[in-house]
Amino acid sequence: MQVPVRSAELQLQPVDMVLSGGRIVNEDGVIEASIAVDRGHIVAIGEDRLMPPARERISLAGLHVLPGAIDVHVHFREPGMPRKEDWATGSAAAAVGGVTTVFDMPNTVPPTDSLESFQLKLGAAKSKSVVDFGLYGLLGEHNLGNLEELAKAGAIGFKLFLGNTTGDLPCPSDGAVLEGFEILAELGLRCSIHAENSPILFWRQNKLKAAGRNDVLAHLAARTDVVAVEALNRACTFAEWTGARIHIVHESSARSLPFIHFWKERGVDLTVETLPQYLYLSAEMMLELGGEVLRMNPPIREAAQQAPLWAALADGTIDMIATDHAPHAIDEKYGSNIWDLACGFPGVETLVPLMLTAVADRRLSLERVATITSAAPARAFGLYGRKGVIRVGADADLAVVDLNKQATLSAKALHSRGKVSAYEGREVKGVPIMTFVRGRMVAKDGEIVAEKGWGQLVRPNMASPAPRNLNTTMKAILDPDQRPWG
Repeated sequence: MQVPVRSAELQLQPVDMVLSGGRIVNEDGVIEASIAVDRGHIVAIGEDRLMPPARERISLAGLHVLPGAIDVHVHFREPGMPRKEDWATGSAAAAVGGVTTVFDMPNTVPPTDSLESFQLKLGAAKSKSVVDFGLYGLLGEHNLGNLEELAKAGAIGFKLFLGNTTGDLPCPSDGAVLEGFEILAELGLRCSIHAENSPILFWRQNKLKAAGRNDVLAHLAARTDVVAVEALNRACTFAEWTGARIHIVHESSARSLPFIHFWKERGVDLTVETLPQYLYLSAEMMLELGGEVLRMNPPIREAAQQAPLWAALADGTIDMIATDHAPHAIDEKYGSNIWDLACGFPGVETLVPLMLTAVADRRLSLERVATITSAAPARAFGLYGRKGVIRVGADADLAVVDLNKQATLSAKALHSRGKVSAYEGREVKGVPIMTFVRGRMVAKDGEIVAEKGWGQLVRPNMASPAPRNLNTTMKAILDPDQRPWG
């Protein structure tokens, strides 16, 4: 790992802060060095004796510093569902957990499908969030004409629901999806896809209900692996044809892994996330008392699928880790009929401790954790350099962690409004103890220390678009001047 050289002019005036003596973790290695921060940016990294004078010095001796985690998949529920979560509680959970940037999904009330609804959510986030944030726009059948204006407004990307989830947004037809990909291919923004086949899952779900199957495993039976595998391949086929950039969210099935290899080898601009839920939890756990709390979409699968997913996360087949942070009220998560229960649970606060525990368990290296939590998300969504790395010129988004500190996860300790934990009683080793967003400490020792409203909207800076088959797009075939016939 190369150590940046500080500028000579830093000797002339004090900087805002020096973090001294920590061990800095990036995807390419770990070094012991100090970090100088000024006006929200990292201005020097190196030996402590070479650091400029500072208005504040914080010793990080014995601690590690990771790039702040970027969670590309959260549901902060505002506007529309503040009883479940809002930007104040959701961002507080993120900050305490070492997450410095979140991307919020568009299935709020109203959905983020227009410039007006985008601005409504932006106002809530700007007034309350203590971490930086990106906002997804919705790709729906009804709003294809709004995609360009949402992109101009600063959407981090778009979300396509091929399978149903909270909000029950209808799955667009394949024709609308293809046209949407044509538009996004020209815009260059990435589309995150909930890849489940809606007709199959609804068919099976309705048959199960009619047969009286309402047990905890019925949800998994309705959404068996082929539901995910088919939707993944359909999305990749459309992406290859159009040149659209796509991201598969919450990959749950080990049976998808060969197809992910296939499409990446064919050159599809494809990134994939999995979740801690699919690595640590199993369908078998749902048979235990209170196991119904684990209901989510896609479902948590059999324990035998965990090892292949861990291996894929370690070797790069799966690019990154996210959370699908999806809080609900406690009374929505427990009951005897699985179909009556809400899908999802909080996760943004426990992401980093669970990944650091994987380091302690020798499943992942620290460098790989820095990659999957920060560098890879930043690259995929056009933020790398500003976010995702500890280097001179980058935002000072930092998660200071104690790898030796142990903790017990519990719903009671969560800062989320959704006081439900899928990891109740689980021991973790490795805990964030300080979180900095653009040079400001926002959380320390499990408590928020910054005022609401510090967070800012992040805008993507993507590589140039690379659309394909432009002569067959809806735009082209509807243009009389583009027709090859009379």
